[in-house]
Amino acid sequence: MVRLNHLPLRGFELALLLAGLSLSGSCDRSAKSNRPRVAYVTNGVDSFWVIAEAGAKAGGRQYDADVEVHMPAQGIADQKRIVEDLLTRGIQGIAISPIDAENETALINDAARRTKVITQDSDAPNSNRLCFIGVDNYVAGRMVGRLVKEAMPQGGKVTIHVGRLEQDNARLRRQGVIDELLERSNDRTRFDAVDGELKGPKYTVVATLTDGFDFNRAKGLAEEAMTKHPDLGCMVGLFAYNAPLCLDALRQAGRLNAIKVVSFDEQAETLQAIKDGTCQGTVVQNPYGYGTESVRVLTALLRGDNSVIPPDKFIHIPARQIRKDNVDAFWADLKQKTQGGGAAPKPAATPGTP
Repeated sequence: MVRLNHLPLRGFELALLLAGLSLSGSCDRSAKSNRPRVAYVTNGVDSFWVIAEAGAKAGGRQYDADVEVHMPAQGIADQKRIVEDLLTRGIQGIAISPIDAENETALINDAARRTKVITQDSDAPNSNRLCFIGVDNYVAGRMVGRLVKEAMPQGGKVTIHVGRLEQDNARLRRQGVIDELLERSNDRTRFDAVDGELKGPKYTVVATLTDGFDFNRAKGLAEEAMTKHPDLGCMVGLFAYNAPLCLDALRQAGRLNAIKVVSFDEQAETLQAIKDGTCQGTVVQNPYGYGTESVRVLTALLRGDNSVIPPDKFIHIPARQIRKDNVDAFWADLKQKTQGGGAAPKPAATPGTP
């Protein structure tokens, strides 16, 4: 028998108590269900996205929302499956980094008819997404180019290493590097063909090497670049894993420091190499900020505040250059945000990238 204050309850009293408990539980569930339910969808699996996940979860706590984070491990088909499943389950908002903006525009438009959709990290500018959160990747690419100039001010030959160029951010990033090295004016609509050399007054981009997120291939391409271009001056890695794999190839070939390395993003190996002096520097985004901002914007929209969408539909989070003089402070802040002082995230076994 259920007892209250040690006194037995009669039948009708027990019924009333149970009804009250049921109503209370129902209210609790109802209150919880009133929290916005949003999803943060990456374009793969990588330590970059571990940082973004920490930001998204922090955003959920800060803005009183239920947040799901999904990392597609099998490319575009997996990302589409995740989005379709979220829509079927009635998710209220999605922040997505499209793997292939052109081929996913229809998917994003369909999602935008059924829920709030924004893009983050990489944009789909021709879709009906409500806004884009991220860096100006063309400007960030030019920042990478300036690090190359610092690494070898006398000029020389450069290879660009990247996972794929279907992503909007990858194309813009690469073009920014090229335009900076070839002393060109700003033109984010320009796109240089991948085949052939691109020569400027001091620097020559001898190749853009795409690896399709195959880590073994990425390292192999770095090894081939050294063989094909014995006078190569610098390797530029534009996805998070590229520079660490270039460094591995150089280390095994005994050519660390003989060929300079410039990176993008904040892999632990990259940051350590900057400390050690074997990597000139890296240009970092703010994946933690991508996570928190995405949740902030989606929850505001779901609560009826459309003022969070700027007129140009671009929420700009500036990129930063990390060199030996500021790497310690940057890394300490990164550790504090993601793991409470633990080691920075290691690369994932499954390829993926911002």
